[in-house]
Amino acid sequence: MRIFQTIWGKLWLILFCLALLSLPLWADPYIIYMVNISGIAVIAAIGLNILTGLTGQISLGHAAFVAIGAYTSAILASKLNTPFWLTIPAGGIVAAFFGILLGFPCLRLKGLYLAMATMSFGVVVEYGITHWDSLTMGVRGISVPAPTIFGYTLGDPSKLFYVTIFFVTILTLGAKNLARTRIGRAFVAIRDRDVAAEVIGINLTKYKVMAFAISSFYGGVAGGLYSYSTTYLHPENFTLLLSIEYIAMIIIGGLGSILGSIFGAVFLTAMPDIIKGFADFMGRQFVFLHGRYDEEWNIAAFGLLIMIFLIVEPTGLNGIWTRIKTSFKNWPFTY
Repeated sequence: MRIFQTIWGKLWLILFCLALLSLPLWADPYIIYMVNISGIAVIAAIGLNILTGLTGQISLGHAAFVAIGAYTSAILASKLNTPFWLTIPAGGIVAAFFGILLGFPCLRLKGLYLAMATMSFGVVVEYGITHWDSLTMGVRGISVPAPTIFGYTLGDPSKLFYVTIFFVTILTLGAKNLARTRIGRAFVAIRDRDVAAEVIGINLTKYKVMAFAISSFYGGVAGGLYSYSTTYLHPENFTLLLSIEYIAMIIIGGLGSILGSIFGAVFLTAMPDIIKGFADFMGRQFVFLHGRYDEEWNIAAFGLLIMIFLIVEPTGLNGIWTRIKTSFKNWPFTY
């Protein structure tokens, strides 16, 4: 159950963190922006993995909680001039409140019925954001002022980078430790067999609602960071497709794994650029393919990747990484 099994794990993590913290000093601004977006996706994916991977509650409305957190932070910052170190946690708290409200009516729902209920919640939130013009500015969108701390503006991606990394680090450590606690073990017991979990004394109502609250809080914090990263919010940023992307992240990364959530979020965030680069390469090699890339390629790729990982690699990227580590530990033996 220890996070670091050997001293080498700590050493490699320290080296990785030092390299990551030096990124704004030498990397291209676009790369820094993509790292920020990847970090936000990591937080949201970890939150969904706590609900779906650990507790076994399928959700197709995770984008709604991200939207609630994003708009909460944006409204507090633009209309009340609240500092970002309060708006981002406030976005998570408001999203957790709505997660609790959704968790109670969904207690007796499982599988497809739970997925439909959470998807319906996402539709309701999207409709509310679109039509509540006096608060959310509706389809006109809402602008988010650059965050400041001690009079120092953090509007540049390289400056916002450290804020994002701070929240990613804190929430990742929190989720990793959560999985080792009594609460985390209760989540896993509910996922494996909820009737048996109830028989041994686990309060299903308490822990299922708690899973919704924690997952929603992570989504809300991710939304708050997203609002400052993009500086502009529109209802089209939080559609059902975004919820499907989060589902794809945890499936491709590995259900029930914190490291898998990180792998899946980074991989799928970078995938549109990878697809575009591949399409441009093919366009240069084959004239009839030139200029045929569009956003539909990304949608098709998401579906194809989910199918491939479900069939070929159910444990996701985390399972591949685990086998690689095991091979190095056992080398030169194969067992």
